Amino acid sequence: MQGKRVKAGVIGVGRMGEYHAGAYTEIHFVELVGVADTNEERLKVICERYGVEGYTDYRELLDKVDVVTVSVPTGLHYEIAKECIERGVHVLVEKPIAYTLEEARELFRLAEEKGVVLHVGHVERFNGAVQELMNIVSQPLLIETRRLGPFVSRVANDSVVLDLMIHDIDIVLRLARSEVKEIEATGISVYTDKCDAATINLRFESGCIATLTASRVTQNKIRTMAVSERDFYVFLNFTEQDIHIHRQAYSEAVRLKDQLRYKQSSIIEQVFVHKGNPLKLELMHFIDCAMNGCKRIVPVESELKSLEIALEVEKILKEKGVISS
Repeated sequence: MQGKRVKAGVIGVGRMGEYHAGAYTEIHFVELVGVADTNEERLKVICERYGVEGYTDYRELLDKVDVVTVSVPTGLHYEIAKECIERGVHVLVEKPIAYTLEEARELFRLAEEKGVVLHVGHVERFNGAVQELMNIVSQPLLIETRRLGPFVSRVANDSVVLDLMIHDIDIVLRLARSEVKEIEATGISVYTDKCDAATINLRFESGCIATLTASRVTQNKIRTMAVSERDFYVFLNFTEQDIHIHRQAYSEAVRLKDQLRYKQSSIIEQVFVHKGNPLKLELMHFIDCAMNGCKRIVPVESELKSLEIALEVEKILKEKGVISS
C-alpha cells in the first residue's frame, strides 16, 4: 500500500475483536484509531493496551475510520454492519455474517449500492496450508474434516454449525467446485440447546462426498482435513499449517512367528507452506480490496454459499429436535 495510512477501527473487543485490533497494529500502513464496546471495563483494558480511543457508542467511531471490523454477537451483525455501510465505511463482519440469508443478502446489496466493500471473516481461507491445498486438489472424491474442541461459554448463542463447522463448509465448497446435491445431518446438544456436536454428509453433483464433524464437547483441540483423489491422499493440519501428500500406497500381510501383521507403506511428500498470520493476511486482503479495488479471494456471488448450507443443516437439526426452535 502506498500513500496515506489507512484508518481502522474495531467494533466489539471480546476475544476475537482483540485479535483484530492487535493484527491491525501489526500492519505498517494501517493506523488503529479507535475501538468500540458497550462493556466499559473491557473497553478500558483494550484502549490502554493499544493506546487508542474507546467508544461505548460505535457510531462515534465511524466518522474517524476508513475500514472497520465488526466482531460482536451474531444477532447484532446486521444492525451494526448496515449502519457502517450507510456511513460509507468498508466493513469486515466476523462469520456468520447473519442468522438469515435475507439479512446477509441485504447487506451485500446495500454495500454494492453505496460502493462499499463488505467481507465476511473466514480466517481459515488465509491459512497457508489451505491456500496450498487449493493448488493441489482438483478432483476430490472424498473429503473428511474434523474441527473439535472443548466448550467455551462465549459462543453459547450460536450452534456448533455456525460457530465452527461453517469454516470447513466454506473450504469444502471451494474444493468440490460443484453444487451440493444432498445433505444429511445429525447432532447432539450437551451444554446448550443450540447443538454442540454435529456430523454432516454432503453429496455433490460431481459425485464427491464430504463428511464434516464439529464438536465443542471434545477435551482435545483437533483441526484437520483429509482429501482423497484417485491417485493421492492429502492430510492437512490447520493448527500446524502443514500438509502431507500420500502417493503409491500399498499394503500386505506379513507373517511373523504365529502372528499375522499388516504392513502399509506409501510415498509421503511434505508440502512447503508459508506460515503467515492468517488474520493479518485476511485484513490486508480486505484493505487491499477496499482501498485499491483488488479482486476478492471469493466472489460476492459465492460469499454466502457456506452460510446457506450451514442454515440448511440447522434446519435439518431443528426438524430432528437437536436444536430448539
